[in-house]
Amino acid sequence: MTMQGPHPFLPNLDEEIVKEMLKRVGASSVSDLFSDIPPEFALGRKLAIPEGKPEATVRREVGRRLSLDVTPPQALCFLGGGVWPHYIPAAVESIVSRQEFYTSYTPYQPEISQGILQALFEYQSLMCDLLGMQACNSSMYDWASGAAEAVRMAARVKNRDVFLVAESIGPQRLAVIKSYIEPMGLALRTVKFDRVTGGLDQKSLDEWLGPDVAGIYFENPNFFGVIEEGAEEAVEKVHRAGGLGVVGVDPISLSVLREPGSYGVDVVVGEGQPLGIPMNFGGPHLGIFAVREMSLARSMPGRMIGMTTTKEGGDRAYCMVLQTREQHIRREHASSNICTNQALLAVAAASYLSLLGKSGFSRLGEVILGNSHYAAEAIGEVAGVESPLFEGPFFKEFAVRYKSSKASDVFMRLSQKGILGGYPLTKDFPGIGEAGGYCVTEVHSSDDISQLVGALREVL
Repeated sequence: MTMQGPHPFLPNLDEEIVKEMLKRVGASSVSDLFSDIPPEFALGRKLAIPEGKPEATVRREVGRRLSLDVTPPQALCFLGGGVWPHYIPAAVESIVSRQEFYTSYTPYQPEISQGILQALFEYQSLMCDLLGMQACNSSMYDWASGAAEAVRMAARVKNRDVFLVAESIGPQRLAVIKSYIEPMGLALRTVKFDRVTGGLDQKSLDEWLGPDVAGIYFENPNFFGVIEEGAEEAVEKVHRAGGLGVVGVDPISLSVLREPGSYGVDVVVGEGQPLGIPMNFGGPHLGIFAVREMSLARSMPGRMIGMTTTKEGGDRAYCMVLQTREQHIRREHASSNICTNQALLAVAAASYLSLLGKSGFSRLGEVILGNSHYAAEAIGEVAGVESPLFEGPFFKEFAVRYKSSKASDVFMRLSQKGILGGYPLTKDFPGIGEAGGYCVTEVHSSDDISQLVGALREVL
């Protein structure tokens, strides 16, 4: 059975209504509305959308197509790079599913919603403790947007036109940074990584430092999972040159590593997805953004929640502060275009950290550290594999090199066996040869790792 006439829920699909709308806006056709899109990017034909079908039929067809996806938990996942498999306590989902949170997660007149404001204030407080920072906003869209905004902020604050980025940062994050800074005319300079340790090349950093450098962005651990042992030295050098130090972090790594504030970085960004948030096919996720000095808080993008007292009665109260940084207040003069955020996911992160507590969080890091090193050693015993690739210490993620196989082929062969692992690194980092990235967390048992090792032996 097919549906005839206008769609009952989409009246603007009716031809007469479309004609009237085009007449009102002065366009001769719908395609005129997209005339600013270059022709080479246009599809050039109508979408291949079938006629309407009954809901039961559509549900069955969608279910069939979804069953073709190779996704956890049906598949073993050893992929990382910004989205990691972690266990989420059932209580986290229960908390964020409460309507008090999910219906008021981004209010513009938030003084009415004291519950969500208190939850976000607790998130900020927990993140400041974890990161060693003085101020944290109540979230960005994701790690990439946070990193890009930090680069823009450093350039504004320092009024300089050159910024340094580590070669070993996530390729997707680098792409977003380039998109964000293009209108500013800010020049990026790449600091190489040591091909032996996988960490920052201090000599490469020295070559770029100068009076025009606004700062440096690096990740710790970096995209290869390598812990930057020279982080403090790098930040000190940038400070002496008058720039800001910006670091991107996986917050779970801080269960065993020093907090960024202890080695002098000015801005910390990162991905909050490991803190009780599902992988969600790559998003939506939670962007972390915090600053070490309150003097930078005015320039920090995104929302910030403060604690005060009521005018009458002196009761504790919460409100949004420094709103003049935001687009809905200052329009084009705002610090950024962040006019909403991932506040509901920030509540999830706060719930996750609260449930684990300090001792539980530390224990989690120890388990991940043990599992990932055990896996790296086990993979290293497979013929034709060099694991781990780099000599530097690593957390949760590590790179391996294939001596006689293409990384992309290994990735595909593993996926055909129901295992997601060995993210191909060759395209983004051709200098390291045929290499793949692996991620091992607390969700992986020794049997899971044995299954991965066995599969690698078969596909190589």
